[in-house]
Amino acid sequence: MATLSFTPTRIRTPNPLPSPKPISSNLIIVPSISINPSSSSNTLLHQISHTSIIRPLPHHHHLLAPNSVSESSVSAPAGAGLVGGDELLDSDDPTVELSYVDQDVDPESILEWELDFCSRPILDIRGKKLWELVVCDCSLSLQYTKYFPNNVINSITLKDAIVNISDELGIPLPQKIRYFRSQMQTIITKACKELGIKPVPSKRCVTLLLWLEERFETIYTRHPGFQKGSKPLLTLDNPFPMELPENLFGEKWAFVQLPYSAVQEEVSSLKTRFVFGAGLDLDLLGIEIDENTMIPGLAVSSSRAQPLAAWMNGLELCSIEADTTRAALILSVGISTRYTYANYKKTPVTTSEAEAWEAAKKACGGLHFLAIQDDLNSDDCVGFWLLLDLPPPPV
Repeated sequence: MATLSFTPTRIRTPNPLPSPKPISSNLIIVPSISINPSSSSNTLLHQISHTSIIRPLPHHHHLLAPNSVSESSVSAPAGAGLVGGDELLDSDDPTVELSYVDQDVDPESILEWELDFCSRPILDIRGKKLWELVVCDCSLSLQYTKYFPNNVINSITLKDAIVNISDELGIPLPQKIRYFRSQMQTIITKACKELGIKPVPSKRCVTLLLWLEERFETIYTRHPGFQKGSKPLLTLDNPFPMELPENLFGEKWAFVQLPYSAVQEEVSSLKTRFVFGAGLDLDLLGIEIDENTMIPGLAVSSSRAQPLAAWMNGLELCSIEADTTRAALILSVGISTRYTYANYKKTPVTTSEAEAWEAAKKACGGLHFLAIQDDLNSDDCVGFWLLLDLPPPPV
């Protein structure tokens, strides 16, 4: 497509975006699609001619040791989860809590946690909603869940629980804890700071988000206290886009696509080439894509690409959306910050290209990337971020 200049503007009365459809917990084979934008648009989009397969988050139930069930939950039968004296999770008991660390992983390497502390669609024996603490790391080497009654939800309870995880599993307190609910920011921030942990508000808790989706299907809906139709107490924010800060301005941009094999090379070279960016463990997340599948992305060039990439690296980049209603690209960072990353002149051609890019992203299960370069014709990237556009969890 034609190269367009960055001209972000403040949107005063934008229309809300439709909610994305949730990813199924069952095996999905996504059919291939073809993108045929107008030949006059000089587009960089290529045809998608391969099929991507999206699988659910891998089950590790056979690895998980049960913990005691909170007094506020429905009591589990005595001996639940114990088989022949060995501690194994009884997958038929949805009330069992988890306390697990992978023995093949160096405990000192588990330094960044992902955490959710929120109510669940489950009533306890008092008829009140149960709360649950769910903690993992990005590789699921750490997995921990614990139920709490709703009358003990505060920063002291959370701080004590974090310390208990460290002591019980023999792992150090983390350097960072990522969380994705803005409503819990005060409690989580206070608990973390009292322990010398850096709280990081971010929707880039991909492992945690997918695990919560899986737990909803396999655990919560089977719990004796499950309340069908119960809506989440703390919903995720989707605010209007703001004007982009000047230090994040690029000069030119283009819709692009790379074969998945090339995307993997860029991600693997992040450490060896010391470029800015972040990858995702797609094998762990259960996303299987043919190496020739074209992954959609956004390439941004700037004469100050190095400092631009450094500034972007300080953000928790979540996703990019081509909003055809506003004729704009929307950049989501952190928990609830959305920027108008760029505007373009709305024409049938540009609308078609934006729709094609979004269709390509959907065909890849939400997978896309952001590349920052000195020049759009360059083969090298100064910054490269692999992104995954996920729907909010069902809890």
